[in-house]
Amino acid sequence: MTPTTPPAVTPTLDDRITGSLLGAAVGDALGGPVEGYTPQQILERHGGRVTGIVGPWNGDEWRTARPIAPYHKGDGHVTDDTLMTHALIRVYEKVRGHLDAYAVADHLVPDLMGNPVWIPELEAEGLPLQRIFLAEKWLVTRIHYGHVDPREAGSGNIVNCGAAMYMAPVGLVNAAHPEAAYAEALDIAGAHQSSYGREAAGVFAAAVAAACAPGATPASVVDTALSLAKDGTRAAIEEVAEVAARHRDFESALTPLRTAVAPFDSVGPDYRSPSLGARRPSRLHAIEELPIALGMLLVGEGDYRRTVLGSVNYGRDCDSIATMAGAIVGALHGEQAVPAEWAKRVAEASRLDLHAPARALTEVTHEIFAQDGKRRRAHEQAFATLTGTAAR
Repeated sequence: MTPTTPPAVTPTLDDRITGSLLGAAVGDALGGPVEGYTPQQILERHGGRVTGIVGPWNGDEWRTARPIAPYHKGDGHVTDDTLMTHALIRVYEKVRGHLDAYAVADHLVPDLMGNPVWIPELEAEGLPLQRIFLAEKWLVTRIHYGHVDPREAGSGNIVNCGAAMYMAPVGLVNAAHPEAAYAEALDIAGAHQSSYGREAAGVFAAAVAAACAPGATPASVVDTALSLAKDGTRAAIEEVAEVAARHRDFESALTPLRTAVAPFDSVGPDYRSPSLGARRPSRLHAIEELPIALGMLLVGEGDYRRTVLGSVNYGRDCDSIATMAGAIVGALHGEQAVPAEWAKRVAEASRLDLHAPARALTEVTHEIFAQDGKRRRAHEQAFATLTGTAAR
């Protein structure tokens, strides 16, 4: 496997934003066709490990074959992870400032309900609401139809990676400030999730923000995640990271990483038949996707191909795992880290301009940073006046 060479110079913020969003979308597209299967099933189906973009699991029968129908997963098509990420970026474009749960109610929910977009898996234009999973439809049900306080709307939803999978933009607008990213993502995700699903959203955003810091490494990103994560999420990341440190090849790491995260994963061994206690609130559990993404980041040593292909071949919810892993690596190394041939094929197959959301978020990020600076200076001046330390 040819490693992806990181840039020789420190990537700019603009480059990191582009790399993160491209990295997430490409990871999503690579993982989509093998989502829900085991590493062994993937090995048997493809005659070896997945090493790039592959076609649908059921070939030409994807339109009717269960359990995937009617979605065209494969051939470079992005999934709902990318659709939701781009929807959140559109909210940032409208608000042009930091977001909270009310921004979800005022802008994200109407976008899901009334803004037609191209949906690659359906090969048609449609409303995002027509593609997203039930855990995301919950946003519309609770906020639009139920008129629930947006800050409490996530309570009662199943607990999964739904809120976490699209939080990369939150980490990017808070680049190099993981504590702020964590807090903002928790607020946003409160409209969507509770318990360890919401916690994962905060930690993932923090990991992306940490990856943007000059001199960041896979180890520093994981250390930051551990410093902020709570309860089962922290314990799961800690266990997975300890195992990942002993591997530099994803093939040897696949089973040990699954064994490490299994005690915290409530879904159980059969991904398509969750256990009775699956996806219920708990302080002891964690979603599987984020710890594994961080584990593959360590195993792959921050190299895009190694990290993302490890995430893809892990199976289970591998499109979301690869989305998260790809976003972090892209934030670490910029656009150069993402194989250009993959990015081109995914953009063409998905009929999406993958650079347009990055340009939009970059512009907003600079505006938000300027706003933050102005508020910080005003606070410093007020504090200096209150404490009698203002310049006389």
